[in-house]
Amino acid sequence: MRVVIVAMLVLMCGGIGGGMAEAQPPQADPGQEQVAFNSDGVTLYGTVYRPAGAGQHPGIVLVGGSGPGPRAEYRPEAEAFARAGITTLVVDKRTAGYSTLRRDFGVLADDALAGVRLLRNRPDVAAEHVGLWGFSEGGWVAMLAASRSTTVGFVVTIGGSGLTPLRTQTWLLANLLRHKGISGGLSDAVSGPGAAVVDGAGVFPEADYDPLPALRQVRVPVLALWGDHDVKVPGAESATIFQRELATAGNHSVTTRFVPNAGHNGHRTTDGFDTVGGELFQDKPLGELGPGYADVITDWIHSVAADQAPPSGAAAAPAQTMSSRAPGDHPSLEYAALAALLLGFAVYPLSAIGRMVLRRKLSGSAREVRWAARAVSVTGLLAALGGVVYVVGILAVGGRMPLTSFAAGQPLPWLLVRGLTLAVPVAAVVLGLSGWRARGRMDALLRWQTIVLLAAAAAFVPWALHWQLLPR
Repeated sequence: MRVVIVAMLVLMCGGIGGGMAEAQPPQADPGQEQVAFNSDGVTLYGTVYRPAGAGQHPGIVLVGGSGPGPRAEYRPEAEAFARAGITTLVVDKRTAGYSTLRRDFGVLADDALAGVRLLRNRPDVAAEHVGLWGFSEGGWVAMLAASRSTTVGFVVTIGGSGLTPLRTQTWLLANLLRHKGISGGLSDAVSGPGAAVVDGAGVFPEADYDPLPALRQVRVPVLALWGDHDVKVPGAESATIFQRELATAGNHSVTTRFVPNAGHNGHRTTDGFDTVGGELFQDKPLGELGPGYADVITDWIHSVAADQAPPSGAAAAPAQTMSSRAPGDHPSLEYAALAALLLGFAVYPLSAIGRMVLRRKLSGSAREVRWAARAVSVTGLLAALGGVVYVVGILAVGGRMPLTSFAAGQPLPWLLVRGLTLAVPVAAVVLGLSGWRARGRMDALLRWQTIVLLAAAAAFVPWALHWQLLPR
């Protein structure tokens, strides 16, 4: 019965292609061996999961996704692979040189290759059949490592992206906002000017990493999988890119498939935002491993190890909820525009401080201009800063910021910022009218102050449209 179910799920995935080796029978629980090895002067610690039975087995090194990536997160995969007769190494990710604000895919690729060397030197591993498995961020790393070395025998990815990390992240956030019922311009603000500001600030590590050069250098067999409910990586676009770029490399064994009822990590889900069953990791279920995921991988690896790597083939991709969007560019212009606006709106408080220092008072007949100027200054500063901080904050924390539709499909902070934005041109009209009425009674400083505030308010309108702070 299990064989029938597995065969049906493989067909649902689009199949793996002809010439595959026979599926390996399930084995007893794998043995475990704790290991330590050096990579670029850092000692890495991991666990080797050994298959039962004598002889040499194919090997695989698991390269985790973004974050601290303790090896426990990938224990279900490691045990499933080892039970299927594949020696599996899973490693705690390095902490030196890897953090929220700093990472280097090249260094992580070196770590992966160090793991490959460790397995290749084991007597129970077939050295010519040691490959890499990369999840999410690990997909970029695994492909980069394979492009740099001739010792990698194959590559498997799950949830790997063919786009840059920043473009992938903005697609993820657009999906998250849609899932939260948030509509309007917030998603466009995140993907456009917000992404440009984050990119220019350098706070998104490896934001512009281009995976295409590495893909064009990978000539070993590749199996690339995505969950059919992956909401973190655009699977359909990425599959097309993998097939195209790897073919450019002259690679004739590239298999792209979609795991049914699976999320970003290939585990069971109902919609990509939840997990169904499976082990707990950090008090959250990882989701069950379906036979359409683990069995497809292990059968494919045994085919490659038997020198029966299937020819290139691509399954039909499920429809994406939306296409990815190139992040906003010209960050220097974004910073210059924001700085000019803030300086323009800050002219009133700066001038007020100057008046206090010089002990000069406004004439009583011009005080109505002062109140209007204050309104333009305060609303302009709060709207510009609030809008940028909120949008950049969503990007910076990767959607972990609480996002709930408060009214009309908008989060409360976004509604407040938009309200302040609408108040700016209203306050500017009041300032213009009051300034005109009091034009003969204003001193030179207040007149200059009014002109600058009105200019800032006029420039603010197209800027606010660009940042989606004003409805189009």
